[in-house]
Amino acid sequence: MLSADEYLDDFWPNFHQLDDVFWKLERIQSFRSRPSWVAMVEGDWDRSLKLVDDGCRPARRRERPAKRVRRRRIRIVEQPITPYLQWEMHLLALRAATVEKVRVLDAGEVAEIEVGRRLPELVVLGTVAMYEVTYDESGRHSGARRIDDREVIAACQGELDKLFERGEEFRPYYEREILPLPAPRVSV
Repeated sequence: MLSADEYLDDFWPNFHQLDDVFWKLERIQSFRSRPSWVAMVEGDWDRSLKLVDDGCRPARRRERPAKRVRRRRIRIVEQPITPYLQWEMHLLALRAATVEKVRVLDAGEVAEIEVGRRLPELVVLGTVAMYEVTYDESGRHSGARRIDDREVIAACQGELDKLFERGEEFRPYYEREILPLPAPRVSV
């Protein structure tokens, strides 16, 4: 188990050692994070979207691994769309246009494998490491559980491949389900 700071300290060196596909599985529908999210909570949707765009530029430079790798993200969504998810989809639109292949799956499509608990938030760095990212009750990032067992990582990658194939391409989903939504209202 790693604290939030320990996770980041562990993640970045391993990210730069990436030797295969970078995977991210996102299941939680609402988090507390980032200045652009704070702007959205404060009711300034336009400033929030500008901060999303501005924040992606420096991150793109930091997020370059040692060699070119495929990046894949699976975003599980529930209806109705939460304000956080609506905000995050704008961030993912930028990522999908530049660095990642993103697919969207409705929560109903994973119900048969969510026996007893929801799918975890996962980050897989090729064969180097896998992290189950954790959050506290309020939705703040609390750390991660690092998994090094290559057999476990390979098995999870196989399951992620299947989910990714079942998922809808990001752009059509985004244009159909997210762009028509009015700016979200969040009560604090």
